[in-house]
Amino acid sequence: MSLTFQVEAMVFRLFLRLFRALGPVRASNWGGAMTRTIGPLLPVNRVAETNLRLAMPELDEAGRRRVIRGAWDNIGRTLGEFPHLANLPKNSPSGPGWEMVGEETLLALAARGGPAIFFSGHIGNWEMLPASCASYGLPFSSMFRAATNPEVDKLIIALRHEAMRAPVPMFAKGAAGAKAALAHLRAGGYLGLLMDQKMNDGVEVTLFGHKAMTAPAMAALALRFRCPVIPGHVQRIGPARFRLVCEPPMELPDTGDRHADMMAITQTMNHYLERWIRERPEGWLWMHRRWPKDLYRQNRQ
Repeated sequence: MSLTFQVEAMVFRLFLRLFRALGPVRASNWGGAMTRTIGPLLPVNRVAETNLRLAMPELDEAGRRRVIRGAWDNIGRTLGEFPHLANLPKNSPSGPGWEMVGEETLLALAARGGPAIFFSGHIGNWEMLPASCASYGLPFSSMFRAATNPEVDKLIIALRHEAMRAPVPMFAKGAAGAKAALAHLRAGGYLGLLMDQKMNDGVEVTLFGHKAMTAPAMAALALRFRCPVIPGHVQRIGPARFRLVCEPPMELPDTGDRHADMMAITQTMNHYLERWIRERPEGWLWMHRRWPKDLYRQNRQ
């Protein structure tokens, strides 16, 4: 491992130890304060500004600043809370913890068994989704973008396993990961997908009224297995305190035209994501270049 990777891994471990020592609320507050102070100074902050002009043109400059500051705050809180997810109580009357809206969907799925697909986006503390579903007997594997630093990647995966209290398989994005995820579903497993990032070789649907290249993987898997597809997202309601919203399974089209059905599912998925983001825009990861390059060139200021 290179010296750069060794230093990165050491810094990451130090932050994890600090966050554990602080406890969930103080770690959340400290992480949020750090990123909402530093984030707006970074070049990527301009991407967030352009994204908001594209997606929510009704916001004035002050409104955009408020949302972006909240988004940076949410990123830092998510990092600070990461080591504590396994120990956050369900239905705590106050303080850190989480509650579930729509748990009847999860209970029905647990009784039915897999395969099933969960989808969400980088909204609220998205790392809380696997931990909460695992508590209902639904530990799902995830497709993920592996960290460049292999040692940091191992630490992140270990934290996710700790949160779920089970060493479920994780599938790195790519051909090998896709093949393994397919086998996992075929064996009756549960799979979680975050579907709000750009995929250059995806399919063209819309998000916030603009063309957005979107991964068709979820739709293709859903049509192949005709299994439940569960939409869900996390709302932040305080430091290390969350409301998880699980919606009823999506209705899957069956027109006989596989391509049309895949496009319809992918577009519907983006409608879910847009609705969730509009409800609490400060909870989304606005720093990602979600739309085509020419749209950014046209809206550069």
